[in-house]
Amino acid sequence: MLSRTIATARTLPRSINLISKRTYVEAVENALKLQFSLPHETLYSGVKVNQVNLPAQSGKMGILANHVPTIEQLSPGVVEILEENSNTAKKYFISGGFATVQPNSVLSITAAEAFPLESFSPEHIRTLLTEAKGKLADSDAVVAAEAAITVEVLEQLEAATK
Repeated sequence: MLSRTIATARTLPRSINLISKRTYVEAVENALKLQFSLPHETLYSGVKVNQVNLPAQSGKMGILANHVPTIEQLSPGVVEILEENSNTAKKYFISGGFATVQPNSVLSITAAEAFPLESFSPEHIRTLLTEAKGKLADSDAVVAAEAAITVEVLEQLEAATK
């Protein structure tokens, strides 16, 4: 098959230009459609937004319309949503989850929990963080492991509320 393709290519007239040419992309919609779901609630369902910033395991990332399709595991942190026709961003703190960008400019975020960032008290976060750090050295491995997870989430939350 390969030898026949090569032989055919060699017999083509020299006047045929075999180099592909770059052309302008057809007009596409510049909005990202957001689906943001929790097990008990849907926060966004096909809402058009300008951009979404995510706390991915691979690093913080911004998603715009026509983003390359991808699947990302999300870390504890802030999901920032810049809605269409709005000058402000809505921020939600998540403890983790997954984000999928589909080829048709659809971003699906699935998280166990998400809370508006303004609903947290910095003083209460510091109190909980101190308690959790006290349990890190517990002799019970399960208690220590749970404390380590709690500390990770609370440290990210504390940084986000500053």
